[in-house]
Amino acid sequence: MTSPAISRARRVVAGLLLLAAVSSAEAQEVPRVLLIATGGTISNRQGGRLTHEELIKSIPGVEKYARAESEQFANVASSQLTLDQWLQLARHINDLFAKQSDLAGIVVTSGTDTLEETAYFLNLTVRDPRPVVVVGSMRNPSTLGYEGAANLLEGFRVAADPASRNKGTLVVLNDEINAAREVTKTDALRLHTFQTRGYGVLGVVDADRVAYYRDVVKRHTARSEFDVASIESLPRVDVIMVYQGASGDLIKAAVDFGAKGVVIASAGAGATSGTQQEAIRYAAEKGVFVVTSTRTGGGRIPVRRGGGGPPPTTTTQTEPGPDGNGSQQRDATSEERRRFMLGSEDLAPVKARILLMLALATTHEPADIQRMFLEY
Repeated sequence: MTSPAISRARRVVAGLLLLAAVSSAEAQEVPRVLLIATGGTISNRQGGRLTHEELIKSIPGVEKYARAESEQFANVASSQLTLDQWLQLARHINDLFAKQSDLAGIVVTSGTDTLEETAYFLNLTVRDPRPVVVVGSMRNPSTLGYEGAANLLEGFRVAADPASRNKGTLVVLNDEINAAREVTKTDALRLHTFQTRGYGVLGVVDADRVAYYRDVVKRHTARSEFDVASIESLPRVDVIMVYQGASGDLIKAAVDFGAKGVVIASAGAGATSGTQQEAIRYAAEKGVFVVTSTRTGGGRIPVRRGGGGPPPTTTTQTEPGPDGNGSQQRDATSEERRRFMLGSEDLAPVKARILLMLALATTHEPADIQRMFLEY
């Protein structure tokens, strides 16, 4: 006959086993999310940079939301990442998604100075609906008030959330979710630096849940036509700013030194200054694409719908005069070079550069490239 004490002990043991089984099952149901560390202020501790393992250990309670794994891609300031490394990173993420169907999402750390550029590049080149979330921090780990661990936790929560699928690459800092295409760094020092001017945040990361308020309508990620597997290198594209009395020499120098495209950060809605317009014509006549954007931080530069055809020539054609009797001269380069002068829509200059680099790595057809600025 079993004693009451033994029965109670058995019930306790059974209860503990049941709790362990439930905890194990819950742990298995937590989405798997991978951290890819590239460096930046978020890891720039005095005496040596934090590794990917140390970053994971710094995140409080991440196990509640994701099964966190990590790897080191690089550990440098964001401005030290090269374009070749961008291509390598995008290829690597595509490969991970292709081979690991159980991977819910990826978090990428980046320095904040060029974070929006890296994020937009991944937005155009990672061809999978699962989220890639780029995070960083404004303060380093040796500074009072370091927010890196909180941003990492929120990045993991967003990457693990099924609602984050099909929204492209996301930027998560300071409790807010922004779209990679739209977000920009607005302050050199303040924590609330990453903002989407005009359009607002996609969502927020609050204590109870990840909440989205709008969607992304431009083409990105799984719907992108840019295949980094077939791109060996990115062509040179330079950004030139417009300012009062600006010389066109910098534009001509960029062309002469091998730029395949130039992005003009224009004043207002497309104005240039000094001798820049002459230099833009010089570039277009040499078949170098010139994309006009705005330095203002917001607003559209309308696209110019062009046709196809070869690079511009320098022939002169004779046409009948207005009265039908005489003749007038028309420079054939005028129409041709216009095909190489495109509008950026609402893309910021640094992001127009990224799209133009990928476009030129894919095609040299003016109409096709202008279409890309409409769609992405």
